[in-house]
Amino acid sequence: MEAFWISLAVIFVAELGDKSQLMALTFATRFKTWPVLLGITIATTVVHLVSVAVGGVIGDALPTTAISVVAGLAFLAFAVWTLRGDELSEDESRKAQRATANVLFAVTVAFFLSELGDKTMLATITLATQHGWLGTWIGSTVGMVAADALAILVGRLMGKHLPEKAIKYGAAAAFAIFGVILLAEALL
Repeated sequence: MEAFWISLAVIFVAELGDKSQLMALTFATRFKTWPVLLGITIATTVVHLVSVAVGGVIGDALPTTAISVVAGLAFLAFAVWTLRGDELSEDESRKAQRATANVLFAVTVAFFLSELGDKTMLATITLATQHGWLGTWIGSTVGMVAADALAILVGRLMGKHLPEKAIKYGAAAAFAIFGVILLAEALL
């Protein structure tokens, strides 16, 4: 149960201000809510299952202290990455607007491809090295879908009036705190 709650919280925060959250917002301004949310859920479920599988293999092969140090450094890197930010390119934004033939398919494929190698995928891999795969998978999936559902809601209600700086700095601070905690646990 601990893996579920930790993964949910970490991935929810990681997703705030992420490129895929911007994609969710973009899709939400163009299409109905339920196909967008379902497409996000399908893609996230698959990507995070792959992530926990990779994390489980790495977790079984490395000593616990090394994993904690790498995880701590990874979370500090995620903090920097979050401060750097993600933006949708004009091409990505145009593709999101043109995909009208099959919204569910378009959203699922777009999210699947955007999450490969993304910080939330890497964070899920990192979490799976230290926690149970099932709790991490379900928690990370729920955390990401919840964050993207929030983006959909905001996109529907408020359009482009998002407090991006506050979201970016808050998410970066949370990653930095998790990173410091992991490093302290490993080294002390």
